Amino acid sequence: MSVEQAAERAPVPYVRQAEPSEGGGCAVPTSARPLLKGAADLVSLTKPRITRMVVATMLGGMWVASRYLRAGLAGEAAIERAAVPPAQLALALLGTALVVSGANALNMYIERDTDLLMERTRSRPLPARRLSPELALWFGIALSAASIPVLFVGVNATTGVLAAVALLSYVLVYTPLKRRTTLSLPIGAIPGAIPPLLGWTAVTGQIDAPGFLLFAVMFLWQIPHFLAISLFRQDEYQRAGLKVLPLEKGDLTTRRHIVGYLALLVLSSVLFVPLGVAGPVYLGAAVLLGGAFFGLGVYGLRAGTGARWARQVFFASMVYLVLLFAALMIGA
Repeated sequence: MSVEQAAERAPVPYVRQAEPSEGGGCAVPTSARPLLKGAADLVSLTKPRITRMVVATMLGGMWVASRYLRAGLAGEAAIERAAVPPAQLALALLGTALVVSGANALNMYIERDTDLLMERTRSRPLPARRLSPELALWFGIALSAASIPVLFVGVNATTGVLAAVALLSYVLVYTPLKRRTTLSLPIGAIPGAIPPLLGWTAVTGQIDAPGFLLFAVMFLWQIPHFLAISLFRQDEYQRAGLKVLPLEKGDLTTRRHIVGYLALLVLSSVLFVPLGVAGPVYLGAAVLLGGAFFGLGVYGLRAGTGARWARQVFFASMVYLVLLFAALMIGA
């Protein structure tokens, strides 16, 4: 079935009929429900779960940077920079949420035809024809256009420039390359690794070694995370015409890449200690978490491990990232 045929057969959205309210509550007027549904679809364009996770890594970067400066590890003069006004921190949070939401909305606009070909994305607002592409495009542009001035003027120039690089590289470079080359993954990992660096520069105003290490850890984490997804969803990616490593080089090569990047990730994660960002509590957590994650990766090199192992790596990557950042924030 072609993309056009699938689009024509897409179901008309179902609007539930009004039911008597319980306990004296007020039912939502029927005339308001299409507006509420449209608003919910607009919000879904921003990929709220991904946006929340990205903003959380940005907040982690802010927390670690503030603790680092307050400890005087960047020099006595840097202690004064740790006292960032609350309004500036709020603008950093707002700007990051806007730029991530805008990038996600524009990504959905560009990939609306591809999303129609995959089961897990077919029900999104654009392939399901619940929103017009023009509305999604202008929604994404509006969010993106608002985000950069908020960060550039309300926070600092470094943070604004980094956000602009992340936005443009994600929308204009990574997204189109997904149909052309497997190199889209490491290229896309660059904007994906910038949010914790945004948090760092929002406090410090500059890119230095600890901030770059935050970027590096986030970059290295993304590769095994998304390679695992490509292993257990490769049939969907093949139907959609996306270039992923398992389809181009095979499962074994993909598993070897996962192990290699996990080794680099674990090694990078412990470098926060010699840089003075974290202490022994974090070091112990990083070694334990990294050892377990790396061991799971190595296990996948055995014959007979299939999609189940890939799903385990995917879920383990989420747990690893949350616990690693938590340990870094506690141990900073």
